[in-house]
Amino acid sequence: MSTPRPARPLGPLTVVSRPTDEAEDAVQRPLEWSLIRRLASYTQPHAAKRNWLVALTGIRSVQFSALTWLFSDAISRLTVGADSAGLWRAVVGYGLLALLTEGLFHFRMRYAQELGEQVVHRLRADLFTSVQQQPMAFFHQTKLGRVLGRMTSDIEALRTGIQDVFFVSIVQVGQMLGAAAVMLWTDPVMFLVVLGMAPVIWAVNNRFRDRLSRYSRAAHESFSRVTATLAESVNGIRVTQGFVREETNAGLFRRLLADHSRHNLNLARASATLNPILELNSQFFVAVLLLLGGWRALHGDMSVEALIKFFFFANLFFSPVTVLGNQYNQALVAMAGAERVFRLIDREPEWTDDPSATDLPDPRPDAARTPSGPPAPGLDLEFRNVTFGYAPDHPVLRDISFHARPGQTVALVGHTGSGKSSIINLATKFYPADLGEILVDGRPLRALTSRSLHRQLGLVTQQNFLFTGSVLENIRFARPEASEADVHTALAALGCEDLPASLPNGLATEVGERGGGLSIGQRQLVCFARAWLADPRLIILDEATSAIDALTEARLQHSLSLLLRGRTSLVVAHRLSTIRSADLILVLDRGTVIERGSHSELLARNGAYRRLHAQFSSDDGAH
Repeated sequence: MSTPRPARPLGPLTVVSRPTDEAEDAVQRPLEWSLIRRLASYTQPHAAKRNWLVALTGIRSVQFSALTWLFSDAISRLTVGADSAGLWRAVVGYGLLALLTEGLFHFRMRYAQELGEQVVHRLRADLFTSVQQQPMAFFHQTKLGRVLGRMTSDIEALRTGIQDVFFVSIVQVGQMLGAAAVMLWTDPVMFLVVLGMAPVIWAVNNRFRDRLSRYSRAAHESFSRVTATLAESVNGIRVTQGFVREETNAGLFRRLLADHSRHNLNLARASATLNPILELNSQFFVAVLLLLGGWRALHGDMSVEALIKFFFFANLFFSPVTVLGNQYNQALVAMAGAERVFRLIDREPEWTDDPSATDLPDPRPDAARTPSGPPAPGLDLEFRNVTFGYAPDHPVLRDISFHARPGQTVALVGHTGSGKSSIINLATKFYPADLGEILVDGRPLRALTSRSLHRQLGLVTQQNFLFTGSVLENIRFARPEASEADVHTALAALGCEDLPASLPNGLATEVGERGGGLSIGQRQLVCFARAWLADPRLIILDEATSAIDALTEARLQHSLSLLLRGRTSLVVAHRLSTIRSADLILVLDRGTVIERGSHSELLARNGAYRRLHAQFSSDDGAH
């Protein structure tokens, strides 16, 4: 396991790095009372239901012994003589107790299912809250599949542990203890024989159960590879068909299926071996008990009635052995899931706002936050000798300094990997700087709360992410209280008033997963309208027009100039049309600013920007 890198002091902020979650794949963990106690604490808000459930579970474990007693008593009466009255009493008593047992079983099952769902509901809520509080670094370092695994399979394992393992184990243990007490009372000598047999059955069960666990894990992992490959193939079908990879991918998929089938067959063979062996052991031990009990009954050391009763309770004693073995394995799986879930719930963000941080004053009056109102006053943003790296000793920005005064537009240009997106990550406080200072309205960024800053940001990226829902809901994402009229006003201000008419159901059109129901251009227009409606003081345009064709971009230029007017903006773009009007252009290369100035000033220098300008002009012409 890698060693966590040391904390990096940042004044009020302290960045604590940790290893990734690659070592969290254990399927089983030993039972830990600390985890069990914490999991039990989630049942505290439902203490009355939990206590009733425990009581019903205890009663059910006693009822099994009582039913077996009445049943064996009825059989004994048929065997030793014609006691019809006693037989009827035993039968009626057995029938009434059976009805009561099944009636109480209904409530035990119902309460267990309800308690499990209530605990799972709270766990998922806590887990989601923890994930939402993590900084951007967490999402860059952690695979999405791991987060989904915590929310789905790990918590489902905890559900099984709560509503099945715990209460089923109580019933089975109670059944064994009740049967042991009756056998000990009936015949202590025969009971000692039973005690000698139980460890053998337990050992055989555990040996094969471990093998089943390994095969089951292998089958689960192979199935995960099958589903992941299937999802990847569906999402990348255009590339697959474009490069004629259908047969190659089909061959790879067939090999994954064959591997999954092999693991499933191993699991089936192991199961087919375990069950007969356990059954054979049970039959062997029954034969031993029958031989010993019969010999003692023939020699007058044991009555026939006692022998019959003993055999019924011996079966009641041995039957939970296999069940408890299964429950124990499920408990170990639940422990592994609990450890991962609680680790994520308890995960401290790598950095947080300083407790003394205060809100960034918002000069925007509520009345002004409408599309038809005056624009929000821009932020004053300044970088002073800022250095930053995503990993220690590997800075991606070195000694960056610039000043964006209220209402100014700063454009960031450079080749891929030059540091443009990193500057945006720092300006939006998605990451803290390692060295140097970032000032917002003259105040250190680290002294401001992240929420107050983000409430005054407008962010439009190249990915133009949309959430599942309608077009109207996505435009109103930053201001849910905005009216539909406000949305139409924002679209009109952007010159996109005809967007609703181009959609099947107007603004009520469902965008689909990740906006798949809209064209790329339509998705981008929705994102622009969303930013306009938020009335931000600082606008971030991260390659925001790269997905829009040149005709649509030309249509939006006037609207974008209105959107940027009076507001501070950081623009990352590869098209000349967005860069030309910037107040300040920073040319980046390998994390440093190699040129700065206006469009005309940089062209006159005949340096790196002029070469980029020639490339941009060529790209614009290609469009």
